[in-house]
Amino acid sequence: MIRVLLVHDECLMRSVLAEWLCREPDLRVEDTTWRGAPARLRALRPDICAVDLESSGGCGVPFPGELSRRDRDGIPPRLLVLASASRPGLLKQAAEAGALGYVDKEGSPDRLVRAIRRVAEGERFVDDSLGFGFLKAAEMPLTRRELSVLSLAAEGASVAEIAGSLHLSNGTVRNYMAAITRKTGARNRIDAIRISQGEGWL
Repeated sequence: MIRVLLVHDECLMRSVLAEWLCREPDLRVEDTTWRGAPARLRALRPDICAVDLESSGGCGVPFPGELSRRDRDGIPPRLLVLASASRPGLLKQAAEAGALGYVDKEGSPDRLVRAIRRVAEGERFVDDSLGFGFLKAAEMPLTRRELSVLSLAAEGASVAEIAGSLHLSNGTVRNYMAAITRKTGARNRIDAIRISQGEGWL
């Protein structure tokens, strides 16, 4: 039996996906929001965390790497992401977080089941249709941490709120924002957000 924790912030999508996956006799599926994910991880200790990165925005929401930390028994859940080629920034964050599986959200639901089984065996699964997104991700100048800072800034978070969410000092956040502005060739924070959204990095 493969224990799956499905993480998605949209209730309807999460419920439909969970119900569909529960039809598979070898899958035991639980679902939760991003905010509820850390507690559910500790309680359930799933084999797989299947997450929709595009539903993870908002202040205080953990980035994917926090879902792949080892639990108290030293057994890490394997990370599988639902993504799209048009969001290379999210693909980069997932790759740096150690995700093993990448399923195109535009693909067949059967691909998700196949990916879950493959990742449960410790094997990598990548939809071919995400290839262009990974090429774009490789060209990105921003690090995962810079993307996390900029994502929160794009949601309207202040420097203090970003610092609190990511457990950083205010000065470190300002340093990240200065680096982001420089790397994107932007005039200021707002311009950096606009450029990054236009490139699909956010």
